[in-house]
Amino acid sequence: MTVAFAEPATVAIPTLTTARLRLRAPGPEDFEAYAAFGASSRAAGVGGPFGRADAFRNFCALIGHWRMRGYGRWVVAERETDAPLGIVGPMYPEGWPEPEIAWTVFEAAEGRGVAFEAAQAARAFAYGTLGWRTAISCTLPGNTRSEALARRMGAVEDSVFQHPDGFELKVWRHPAPEAL
Repeated sequence: MTVAFAEPATVAIPTLTTARLRLRAPGPEDFEAYAAFGASSRAAGVGGPFGRADAFRNFCALIGHWRMRGYGRWVVAERETDAPLGIVGPMYPEGWPEPEIAWTVFEAAEGRGVAFEAAQAARAFAYGTLGWRTAISCTLPGNTRSEALARRMGAVEDSVFQHPDGFELKVWRHPAPEAL
């Protein structure tokens, strides 16, 4: 048997920079932080906790989304140290009700305004670069921190989405670009 390997697919993932953060392409150096997040109770909003094998598949899907849709979520990193702090960005998985601005922060970023700063940059990219006219964000009912961030972003509770894995998510509607 002969095995032929294709040239690796390249994906152009832009880097966004804010006052304190860099939103950049996920890389192998970020996997351990993502796997630790996935194993924790913090991952409940994204189907966790989950083990390393599922963390690897989920992490690889971050890059795959860029290839399939032309946009996706970035690793949020500190500008000074490049330490990964979370995953934020526009996404539209199969079966989702609408394109979403999604955020996940790792424990080290909690309470520092990282999610807000990164989500604002991601929404500006979605509206300005991608031309989105609307966006949603989904939260688990009772995730008060994520709900507070949605409100701080100016989003209002809109509906409920039945996730394909059998749980409900609250849908938050962001203001239209012209309202910002």
